[in-house]
Amino acid sequence: MKRILGNNKTKNIILISILIISIMSYLSYNIFFREDINSSYALSKYGSRGDEVRQIQTKLKRWGYYNGNVDGIYGSQTLSAVKWFQSKNGLSVDGIAGPKTLAAMGIFSSSNTNSTTNSSSDLNLLARLVYAEARGEPYTGQVAVASVVLNRVKNSSFPNSVAGVIYQRGAFDVVSDGQINLTPNSTARKAAQDAINGWDPSYGAIYYFNPRTATSKWIWSRPLTVVIGNHRFCK
Repeated sequence: MKRILGNNKTKNIILISILIISIMSYLSYNIFFREDINSSYALSKYGSRGDEVRQIQTKLKRWGYYNGNVDGIYGSQTLSAVKWFQSKNGLSVDGIAGPKTLAAMGIFSSSNTNSTTNSSSDLNLLARLVYAEARGEPYTGQVAVASVVLNRVKNSSFPNSVAGVIYQRGAFDVVSDGQINLTPNSTARKAAQDAINGWDPSYGAIYYFNPRTATSKWIWSRPLTVVIGNHRFCK
């Protein structure tokens, strides 16, 4: 009888040990392995590979931040391009394409949330402003005009919404003369979307003007950031 009880006790100890080992293995898998998998989808950084890296490279190459190959490998060139993009767009310059940086590039995943300027109404209004103000300008210049609006939204000296900035009294002549109501073409819509996605070829400008038609002496006193087409962009 004692031998039977002893055998049962030994079996129970073995079963409990196996159960404990199984639980520990499961927890280790979720803590280390699955966490690593999830983090690879949440952000890309030096050494990462995959489709998300290709998206990052494609965006940065199109916007002029990246000159390397779109190979899906997060190497030193991609790292430098991401840092440059971050520095130009008010992001933490760490070279890691985390949720905020990915969102600024227009790359959204389950770990990201769309910004308020990503609504269809904001996009449509911004595209109308671009078309009315800059339809004869180079594509980069059209994106820059849209960027000025978004830069003003983020600036405490201006209204904090796309509509507020565009319809601010005296801000844009195309509002008062009715051109804001023209139907934008696909190029203007694409330019507005690129600006929303984080491309800012104006380099942080909050003003722009055509030097051939400008009558204000004050606008000439603003620090110049870049000249694109017929427009001078400034802060």
